[in-house]
Parts: sequence; C-alpha cells; structure tokens
Amino acid sequence: MSLLKVTGLGKSFGGVRAVDGINFELAAGELLALIGPNGAGKSTTFNMVNGQLRADSGSIQLDSQELVGLAPREIWRRGVSRTFQIAETFSSLTVVENVQMTLLSADHKMFSMWRRAADHKRDEALALLEQVNMKAQADRPCSELAYGDVKRVELAMAMANNPKLLLMDEPTAGMAPRERNELMALTKQLVMDRGMAVLFTEHSMDVVFAYADRMIVLARGRLIAEGKPLEIRDHPKVQEVYFGSGKTFEKKALVKEAA
Repeated sequence: MSLLKVTGLGKSFGGVRAVDGINFELAAGELLALIGPNGAGKSTTFNMVNGQLRADSGSIQLDSQELVGLAPREIWRRGVSRTFQIAETFSSLTVVENVQMTLLSADHKMFSMWRRAADHKRDEALALLEQVNMKAQADRPCSELAYGDVKRVELAMAMANNPKLLLMDEPTAGMAPRERNELMALTKQLVMDRGMAVLFTEHSMDVVFAYADRMIVLARGRLIAEGKPLEIRDHPKVQEVYFGSGKTFEKKALVKEAA
C-alpha cells in the first residue's frame, strides 16, 4: 500500500510548463530517488510535495489525506519532514538545543516556553541525537562542527515530528565521498528502523545507485522512466536524455560510481 500517492501533478510558471501531469507512488520503508537533468522539474515537484509551491493541478496524498493547498507547517504536522541542500541549523545554539527547538515546534510551544527551552524534552532530544551518532557532541555549539556532523544534526531535527515521509534535497551536496556514504547508510537504517519513506533528489549517481530502492526520472517536466536502479540504467529514454541521441550509454561509468 502506498504512503504517498502523486497523481496528475502539474505546475506552470508563465508559459512554461515546469511539471506536466506526473504520477508516482512511494511506500513506507522505501527510498525513492527523483533525478533528471537541469530544468527537468525536480525542485518544482519536490517543493509542491513540501507545500512551498502550490500545484496548479493534480493531487498529492499522504495516507489518503490531500496535501495540496496546505501550508508547509501544516504538512509538517501531518508527518512530512525535510532536510535542505545547505543544512539548516542554529549555529549559535548547541547541538542538543537545536533538536530541542524542533521538539518545541512539534509540541506547538514555540512562543510559550522560551524560558524553559533548555529543559524541554532534553532526554528525547538526546535519544534522537543517539540515533544519528551525535549524542557525544550534544553540548557543543553547532558552529564548531564539521559539515558532515551538521548534516547529522539536521537529520536528527527532521526526526523530531516522527515523520512518515522524509524529503531530502541534495542530502550529500558538499560532502566528501566517505561522508556521503555514512549519511546515506544512516538514512537507510532510519528508514528500516522507523518504517518511514524517503523521497530524495541527488546529483551524485554513486549515491543514487547505491542507496535508492527505486528511481523516477524527469525530463522537461514529464516523467520518462521509473523503476529499480538497474532498470533505469538500461532505459533507452534515460540514456538519450543524459547522453544525447545516438550515443552509447557507458554502463561501466555508473557501475564504477556505485561501487
């Protein structure tokens, strides 16, 4: 049974059809990669699911509940979390305080508990940090962390509302290969432990082929292919979009990246 169901989704900007009637589904416990060349409509699709953009047409349903028309905060409260290409944390706060601030928001107490924020659900915040291997650094300011550790803190913050669906926008951007693999392996483990779903955009094909359960490919606003990584690797339309008509797709390049 699908957790997320997107049907006939469309969005235009002026005379440009950025997303043109796409359909896809995502099940709990699954990592789905959304890929495509520049201008394919990936960010527009991603932002419509998150509520930052409102769809012109179509439906986005989470557990059979319609999300189109809801504000991002309402969508977040229904169990959709997000991480960003550039990690969003409060650099002046400690690691644990960042997670506590997110827990305050989840509890609808952002404006009523400022004096007690440092005490709010500290144990719960520490438990979330333990899941991303950051508990030992709980009392360090985020400003002192390496970038890979900041991304782990952001992931802990994204878990604060116990999400059903996690949206990850270029999760490994700016990270070294080892950090990329560690973050995505951690995400995969969280998916297995929590039974949530992940929709992520990513330019690094090594990450996509190593960690995605399935992939959907957009080009010029339309969905041109979907399937398991090896199916996508061999798909003729994907080859044409990425490499041009008449060119031979070099499988060994992607196999090397995924190794």
